[in-house]
Amino acid sequence: MKRSIATITLLTVLLLVMGCRPQGKAVDDPKPAVYYWRTSLYFEPAELDFIREYGVGKMYVRYFDVVLDESKQLIPNATISFNDSVPQGIEVIPTIFIVNECVKHGVDSIAQLLVDRVLQMNETHDIKNVRELQIDCDWTASTQHDYFAFLAHVRELLAEHGMRLSATIRLHQLSMQAPPVDYGVLMMYNTGELKNSKRRNPILDKRDVEPYLGHLAQYSLPLCAAYPNFGWQLLYTGDKFRDILYSEDLNDTTLYRKVATGKYLVISSIDLPNYLSSNSTYTYLNAGDTVMVVKPDAQTLVQVHDALSHERPGINNQVIIYSLNKSSINNYTSSDYEKIFRP
Repeated sequence: MKRSIATITLLTVLLLVMGCRPQGKAVDDPKPAVYYWRTSLYFEPAELDFIREYGVGKMYVRYFDVVLDESKQLIPNATISFNDSVPQGIEVIPTIFIVNECVKHGVDSIAQLLVDRVLQMNETHDIKNVRELQIDCDWTASTQHDYFAFLAHVRELLAEHGMRLSATIRLHQLSMQAPPVDYGVLMMYNTGELKNSKRRNPILDKRDVEPYLGHLAQYSLPLCAAYPNFGWQLLYTGDKFRDILYSEDLNDTTLYRKVATGKYLVISSIDLPNYLSSNSTYTYLNAGDTVMVVKPDAQTLVQVHDALSHERPGINNQVIIYSLNKSSINNYTSSDYEKIFRP
């Protein structure tokens, strides 16, 4: 009898401890969402179909980047052009990407300029009812203090216009102090290593995520999660990573030969325009180089999604897909997206 009482007591204590485990907050007003990360705003029919099918209610639109020019001055770069109207009923969240190196060069001095530029773009292009701004930056321990001061300043400026501030959170930042924003978006992509062609999938691999899961429950910011639907064409010389190609036609048999699933041999040297780099006009492909095509499989996305929900219930109340792009949408089936969008 005494043993039974002791067992019951132990179980009661365990249940109480589990019940007292910190549970991180979810974001307010959650809706299915997408990132829009092109320099020209327009919508293909397949993209509009995607919006309708999954009830997308928020669109995080990259307005511009903040980079350093040759004289180390902070300047806007790759500003989006608005060539179409955002579908009715969708909330637009302007998103600004800031290169981490900029933080070391007085980023707080541009807080007012940045907010004013976003507000002016909203007015010029008739983007109405904007209630939020998001900052995307892969900050580190060495830039944390200055970056957080910048965020606090931006948040104060936005409050004058009835707007809130969110920020992206990388996995390695979960063990650090949370930034002074209203909520964070946990970026569940680009989690691995590009430099070695024989390593795990660099976009997303559950084994790269697992070491960080223990920080989720205690993280103080409300969080939602962003998942990838894109793939990469990675260029290697031998095992040395060189570049990411931009939608290259790997079925062109005059330039490439398929040697294995997801692996192509460059058979003719060519200079390709590099649309994604601000440092170089061309990417040089030499005969003998290899191109590896990588993307996370749907099973990996669902496994990571469920692992996050287990550690932090509510984090998937709002899911953001990166990104709304015709070339990426078809990487997964309707059934896959239904599993990812669900809480």
